[in-house]
Amino acid sequence: MNQAIIITSINPPNEVMTTIARDALRSGFDFFVVGDTKSPSNFRIEGCRFLDIADQAKSGFAYANLAPVKNYARKNIGYLAAIANGAQIVIETDDDNHARSQFFEDRSRKLIAPVVSGHGWVNAYRYFSDGNIWPRGLPLDHVLKPVPDFATLERAEVDCPIQQGLADGDPDVDALYRLVLPLPHNFRTDRMVAFGPGAWVPFNSQNTSWWPSAFPLMYLPSQCNFRVTDIWRSLIAQRIAWANGWHILFHGPTVWQDRNEHDLMKDFEDEIPGYLNNHRIRLMLEDLPINGGLDHITQDVRRCYEALVQHELVGAAELPLLDAWTSDLDRILCLG
Repeated sequence: MNQAIIITSINPPNEVMTTIARDALRSGFDFFVVGDTKSPSNFRIEGCRFLDIADQAKSGFAYANLAPVKNYARKNIGYLAAIANGAQIVIETDDDNHARSQFFEDRSRKLIAPVVSGHGWVNAYRYFSDGNIWPRGLPLDHVLKPVPDFATLERAEVDCPIQQGLADGDPDVDALYRLVLPLPHNFRTDRMVAFGPGAWVPFNSQNTSWWPSAFPLMYLPSQCNFRVTDIWRSLIAQRIAWANGWHILFHGPTVWQDRNEHDLMKDFEDEIPGYLNNHRIRLMLEDLPINGGLDHITQDVRRCYEALVQHELVGAAELPLLDAWTSDLDRILCLG
């Protein structure tokens, strides 16, 4: 099965990208790095396909010529490139996540796992740690909410075309956590949990695997802050996933993060739309009519983004970008 790893970066080749390229080559994975205007012009790593701005413009993807530069959402171009190259699983991470050997092991879309459903917001990290830690995107007034005891969870066979792996060291927590609580932090590796209808778990773009049925849900919005783009995508993705009978799987860490330098107060400022609106978005999505079914999945995605635009959470310029990306994806899948 063709598997592809996607990273976006403005940095020169570093230890993370060089090591991933080496291990991807050994493991038979494709590896794409999506550049931006600040990326070095002489970027080259054996085993890595680097897409600079000129390559993106010549890709034939309509989205590539519309997408804003200096924007994390240009990662969408990497998804398209990987799928066009035949990827059956797309795995995304970041240029500061060191991949462990487990990262390159086989993944299973369908498996037997403990299941949480119908619990509202769930702090998924509590199933992997006894510490006071929560994922970026979890509403702050739900951080201390108890979760169903792991020992009581029923196990079931679940279909999980979206799977979130955790990260050790400097994991994906919000700026408030980073400002007041200690790191590093490591998670247990011996568990997985599947989240079904009504169990809301924000997930990120740092260690996430996607199967073809869920490819249309990968789209990252650009007309919002960088610190909420993957979180808002995740809320849309799980709402549509549930309408298709899918679960969202969380599993133990297969990467450890040595985080790039960040201005934590700037991160906090950029996360304010999430602190204030994530719960609002959840309620909006719960009330939104979703058809379900693979034949309707792109229309369901657009309906969700139309609602975000209508509520002035995402700029109206998002819709033509989404339409271009969806058209590119449809064309690729038809050709395939």
